[in-house]
Amino acid sequence: MEPKHVRQLVTAKNAAAEPIAPDDHALGFKGWYGSGHLPHRDTAGTIQFVTYRLADSMPAERRSEWEALVHLEDRVDRSQRIKEYLDRGHGECILRNPRVAEAVQENLWHHDGLRYRLHAWVVMPNHVHVVVEIWSTPLPDVVHGWKSYTAKAINCVLGRSGRVWQPEYYDHYLRDSDELQRVVRYIENDPLRARLVAAPEDWSWSSARFRGAAGPVVPCLTHRTATRVPPPPTHVGEAQP
Repeated sequence: MEPKHVRQLVTAKNAAAEPIAPDDHALGFKGWYGSGHLPHRDTAGTIQFVTYRLADSMPAERRSEWEALVHLEDRVDRSQRIKEYLDRGHGECILRNPRVAEAVQENLWHHDGLRYRLHAWVVMPNHVHVVVEIWSTPLPDVVHGWKSYTAKAINCVLGRSGRVWQPEYYDHYLRDSDELQRVVRYIENDPLRARLVAAPEDWSWSSARFRGAAGPVVPCLTHRTATRVPPPPTHVGEAQP
């Protein structure tokens, strides 16, 4: 999406949305805003579908294959087609390394139930999908924390230095429980679609293998660090339509 169209979209979205509560604004939440070619929604209480990817997952030498995708005006179509492109597995795919993938997964778990609530995740060879409920920490800060810590950990595992993650990320807020269920199924089946496993639960770095008994919306996670507690008292925002 062209930057001017991002600005127009953000202006329209903010005009239609409820204003950010003063307490949420003080915590750093920004509502709708633009970053480069992408719009983002940063609101306390939302459940977000987030995708972030390795720096070489859309290689410069293959620009002719993917450049048109990042300029698609329809946000949903753009996101879907980029996800399909990522599943082709271009780049070095360092997340195939079990130690690297484990570091990314454990980092997602680290603040689960403390700063946010995980609903689902999958660590693919060159990108990561997460469904996360935002509490009192703005989404950009959450994603920055994931990338910053794991970039250092990954370089340590691989014995090298340099950029690991692409600076930008994609997010889409989930409007209701039906959409949440569809997205959870989508990301947990990603390794199956990419022909990496015979069944979703066979992929070691996914929430699919940690599913327990069915809950009211999606099955409850049962990984060893999961903590299901109410949001901290500083969380004052409510999910907005």
